[in-house]
Amino acid sequence: MSASPNIIPIPVSCRLTGGAPFALTALTVVTASDPALRATAAQLAVRLDVAVLDRAPAGVPVIALEIDSELTGRLGAEGYVLTTGAAGVSIRGGGAAGVFYGTQSLRQLLPPDIERFGWRAGGGGATVPAVEIEDRPRFRWRGSLLDVSRHFSPVGEVKQYLDTLALHKLNVFHWHLVDDQGWRIEIKQYPRLTTVGAWRETTTRTGAETTFDGVPHGGFYTQDEIREVVAYAAERHITVMPEIELPGHSSAALAAYPELGNTDAPGYAPKVQARWAIFPETYAPKPATLQFLDDVLTEVLALFPSPFIHIGGDEAMKEQWEASPTTRAFMKANGLKDGHEMQSWFIRRTENFLAQRGRRLIGWDEIQEGGLAPGAAMMAWRDVKWAIEAARLGHDVVMAPTSHTYFDYTEGTAEEEGGAIGAQTTLEKVYSFDPIPAELEPAHHARVLGAQGQLWRERMPSLAVVEFRAFPRLSALAEVLWSPVARKNYADFRTRLIWLLARLDRLGVNYRRPRD
Repeated sequence: MSASPNIIPIPVSCRLTGGAPFALTALTVVTASDPALRATAAQLAVRLDVAVLDRAPAGVPVIALEIDSELTGRLGAEGYVLTTGAAGVSIRGGGAAGVFYGTQSLRQLLPPDIERFGWRAGGGGATVPAVEIEDRPRFRWRGSLLDVSRHFSPVGEVKQYLDTLALHKLNVFHWHLVDDQGWRIEIKQYPRLTTVGAWRETTTRTGAETTFDGVPHGGFYTQDEIREVVAYAAERHITVMPEIELPGHSSAALAAYPELGNTDAPGYAPKVQARWAIFPETYAPKPATLQFLDDVLTEVLALFPSPFIHIGGDEAMKEQWEASPTTRAFMKANGLKDGHEMQSWFIRRTENFLAQRGRRLIGWDEIQEGGLAPGAAMMAWRDVKWAIEAARLGHDVVMAPTSHTYFDYTEGTAEEEGGAIGAQTTLEKVYSFDPIPAELEPAHHARVLGAQGQLWRERMPSLAVVEFRAFPRLSALAEVLWSPVARKNYADFRTRLIWLLARLDRLGVNYRRPRD
């Protein structure tokens, strides 16, 4: 018979087999003979407080992890089959990622207390019903953006957030490292980016854009810390995609190296910004600036194996370019009629730089305004019309609309959530989202890689506030991105959510309790 297990995102299929349940005890062993599964086996064994071996002795309860090439063609590398019964648990995946996702489903089949007490949950004998689950994701891009420019999070907090993404089978961590309010990544060739650009003197108070707290704020990640986070994420089958903003949102960089900006534009005076606003600073098309950008991206590429590199490309103000005699002369010499074409010039140059090194550029939908570079992908945030147009032109798109995926937008009142920005975005509204626009022809559906939730941190000074804004709305988005449309049911989701929230309690995640 069919079952609706307490798993989020809900699997493609789940069948109760009618057999005796599997009992998790102190004798349980996790086995994984494939070296590609060692990290997954170790994580599961630590979670359950049991041993991990290549092979289990006869007669002991076993959780067996295996890559099954037969499943690869049928379910893909992220698909898995999970079978439980009195004899043990089998998790077979089309690839190492599929096996990992199977272990996340197994966690949710066990009582929430296993997150604290392992096999001792329930007094020393947690059980799993006899089921067979076959599962695979609907979309390959299932992500979350975390902004650490506006408010910095140390490595430990980033890892904690990655753990919660992994539980939800999310696989892209969009790390917004650079903006006007702070530069957060060490670049060896340009040390002032972090000695100067990573620190601001004060921060605007929430709800009072002209009142400041007088407290210095800053921080950055060393390159060793970046490698540590990237490796930690990889063990959880999460790709870390950095965002290095250009040609706008460059105040912090230009505060460190002002000579790289439009120095002859009237009023040019870059600083690390304390307010939440859009600022006029843009990189100038000078040889030294272009070399700087190439050098920065070269160091970034060495740290992040992500196939996509996000360059922002949004909200670049044109006034300094058009007021600078030097930049105007450059524009004229290169046949660029205005600041919009200057912006497109930067995007195309960067796309070419990345393509020559085997990477792909992705940026916010403004990068399409002057025509997308041939291999570029686009992230639609202002309106789905940009995604439809890009997909029809043969470009890959990631859906990130403010209407459904901006979790800095409040779910409750401004008073409840420490200030408001944008429209109210409820849990049910997020769950109703379909990343495939209704107007997009089926022939172009494959161009929609997936979607992600955005956590812009102007009003999120701590990880606790980030979690409060993210969950459970990001839980709803995870189901949107993983589960077939036919399996989605909001009432059923709310029932299963009770169990997920109990698990988040045990994990210390500061979620927002949904309203009835």
